Amino acid sequence: MDSLGALNVFVRVTEARSFVGAARRLGVSPSAVGKAIARLEAQLGARLFHRNTRSVALTAEGGLLLDRCRRIFAEIEALTGELSASQEAPRGRLRVSFPLVGMLLMPTLSAFMRTYPEIELDLDFTDRIVDVIEEGFDAVVRTGEVSDSRLMTRSLGAFEHRVVGSPGYFERYGRPTSPEDLMAHACLQHRYPSTGKLERWPLWRDDVFVGGGLSTAVTASTLEPLIYLAEQGHGVTCVPLFSVRAQLAAGTLIPVLEPFLRSAGMFRVVWPTNRQLTPKVRAFVDFLAAELIVGRA
Repeated sequence: MDSLGALNVFVRVTEARSFVGAARRLGVSPSAVGKAIARLEAQLGARLFHRNTRSVALTAEGGLLLDRCRRIFAEIEALTGELSASQEAPRGRLRVSFPLVGMLLMPTLSAFMRTYPEIELDLDFTDRIVDVIEEGFDAVVRTGEVSDSRLMTRSLGAFEHRVVGSPGYFERYGRPTSPEDLMAHACLQHRYPSTGKLERWPLWRDDVFVGGGLSTAVTASTLEPLIYLAEQGHGVTCVPLFSVRAQLAAGTLIPVLEPFLRSAGMFRVVWPTNRQLTPKVRAFVDFLAAELIVGRA
């Protein structure tokens, strides 16, 4: 702390361009300022100012120290702000972008709203690539890796898939017991709206991928129609486990081919590195990390 005090005196002298002016701002005597600078120069082993009777000017070493001091005090100010903000109750408008599959996370978001009633959610659902910073989002939830150095990221967990169909459908057409059996079934497939490509079903035998070449009865750009059609007995579909937990519990959908399925994705939440992690964003990130255990049965 003594060193920080000396550095603060140094910065004040550079701003006032004189020991007298710095002393006036700090509320101390000019001699006290002079002694603090002398001790700092002795400690660093470098001359920081060119002095004359009217003013002082930075040496090259002084200029280097000033740049570092500005960074140090900016970090201290940011830390102080974060610590102060951490004591505040989470409140205010929270703008979050989810992928389209995130619409199936509404039970989790509903629980968040009950827990933090003073936070106003502004939700965006899209599979396009959003610019978190330019578009003013507080946080963005996405699947896959994040490589933008401007963003902080936190993993929310891997999510599993299930191949499901209705009891009535399997009574009529039989249950597939191997991935190859799907060739004889009506497959309800998800198509990525951003690319037009079909989502792969994560079916593996040992280390060999066997989820390709499936028949296609229906394609849809969101999962809700596929889940509904599967419940109505129109075919089998492969969707994230969290999206059909209620149907599996109720028995309206039955899982098959579980030994061949692997975890296929990762939910991540990202937020800008250059923005203070406000209580509302921290509450949102921590809540999703704790509650969105998407891989559990």
